[in-house]
Amino acid sequence: MKWEGNRESDNVEDRRGEGGGGGGGFGFGGRSIGLGTVAVALVASYFLGINPLTMLNLLSGGGGPVPVQQQAPAHKPSPNDQMARFVSTVLADTEDTWGQIFAANGKQYARPKLVLFSGSTPTACGTGQTATGPFYCPGDQKVYIDLSFYELMKQRFKVSGNFAQAYVIAHEVGHHVQHLMGISDKVDAARRNASEKQANAMSVRLEVQADCFAGVWAFHANQARHILEEGDIEDALHAASAIGDDALQRQARGVVVPDSFTHGTSAQRVTWFKRGINEGKVSACNTFAAKEL
Repeated sequence: MKWEGNRESDNVEDRRGEGGGGGGGFGFGGRSIGLGTVAVALVASYFLGINPLTMLNLLSGGGGPVPVQQQAPAHKPSPNDQMARFVSTVLADTEDTWGQIFAANGKQYARPKLVLFSGSTPTACGTGQTATGPFYCPGDQKVYIDLSFYELMKQRFKVSGNFAQAYVIAHEVGHHVQHLMGISDKVDAARRNASEKQANAMSVRLEVQADCFAGVWAFHANQARHILEEGDIEDALHAASAIGDDALQRQARGVVVPDSFTHGTSAQRVTWFKRGINEGKVSACNTFAAKEL
């Protein structure tokens, strides 16, 4: 992926090394996630998952935002931090792409913040920890990510390459786009009154739509800035396949329980990312109208 020399976003907060700010740490509580190991659970939420803090709040009956603890003034990453520069560049690229798409439809794109943290950090959705993985919090319109997990994703799932890493960020930004469009709010409201099976099915449609939105970003970014190199798309498809619900469950416990899926199968994630990158249209990502995913 060609990224060096491109614009870097000013919307990056570096909280690494600041500590967690107190408060109870995030946990999975009493809800079984069905993945069997901490490492696989970490990957499942860290990659492209609907914000686990918000989901736990909904599942426990909570509806309002979680109070945010006082946070020290944010500072920018060091210009010598290569990985921070990379994610800043990817974020800037999503800003340019979605800004143009929204403008073409007569709307203004509100740029999200991206927070780099280590350990734990306060958010409008509760205390975020490394174990929750990267997630989007609609309460403060920020994407949170601990960059150390990129190494774990490489070691555990053999997923590497800058474009695969960019895909993770683009998916989380896709959740921000869903928030701006009012999609995620409607899904959250419907999920509260649904059975667990129905709620999981809605979550899958939300997740694969964010995959499709990530593909839409890649389509436009490549047209405008020629970011893709040979093998990049294959790397992203490998990432999408590696973190499908079926692949994760099969690796963790040897069996697959479709009714428990919340992110989509490997085939579904690959299909919708490919649809986004091939067609480059938001209208191509209407997973909620599709009879089959």
